[in-house]
Amino acid sequence: MRHPHHPFVSTPSDPTAERGRTRRRRGDFPDAPYEEGFDPRRGGPRGAFPHEHHEHEGHRGPRGFGGPGFGGPGFGPGGRGRGPGRRAGRGDIRAAILLLLAEEPMHGYQLIQQIGERSGGTWRPSPGAIYPALNLLEDEGLIAITSESGRKMATLTEAGGTYVTQNADQLGSPWEDAASRPTSPGRALRGALEALGAAAHQVARTGTDQQATKALEVLDRARRDLYLILAGDPTPEP
Repeated sequence: MRHPHHPFVSTPSDPTAERGRTRRRRGDFPDAPYEEGFDPRRGGPRGAFPHEHHEHEGHRGPRGFGGPGFGGPGFGPGGRGRGPGRRAGRGDIRAAILLLLAEEPMHGYQLIQQIGERSGGTWRPSPGAIYPALNLLEDEGLIAITSESGRKMATLTEAGGTYVTQNADQLGSPWEDAASRPTSPGRALRGALEALGAAAHQVARTGTDQQATKALEVLDRARRDLYLILAGDPTPEP
């Protein structure tokens, strides 16, 4: 019904109607920080402006994963996918986790770091990709999750070890596959945007007023040229 003094504000006719509604709580979903690079929450490069860079640790993932064991700087956004480079399919992440755990037990942040390092930085899966894969592997009995020194460690079970041995050819080398595939132009553009933001910040922080003015002219010209490209003009003014 309409509020008598505010015709555009509705109030529930049944005071108990609100009780049955499900409310999202802050801890219902992981709020991991974005990877270094383009940050869509701020519409620009992350890491170019240190005062906006906040480290987050101890974020909870699905079904209890997270906390100190799976927190840490450099996590990507929640959801599927990876950092710079191509997107990873569920099978790629599954194979990578099994192969890494066949070497030694690891927590989530270690898995993300190892995949990033072994792929040469072209693949850095987000917690939103790692956690569901860990859940599924645990449900299948291929890994076990234990708490160790406040961290949730993933360990390959005997069944998991047998699976890795029997399916080595099928699992392949997912990080090498990722490293060998070309980076998309869109991803490369985001990397260039990060580098441009870092250079602009350096001029703003250490340059003279004259240098800052010239930098503004460069950025303004670049902005106009980019719009010309979108408008279909292949030859922006030099």
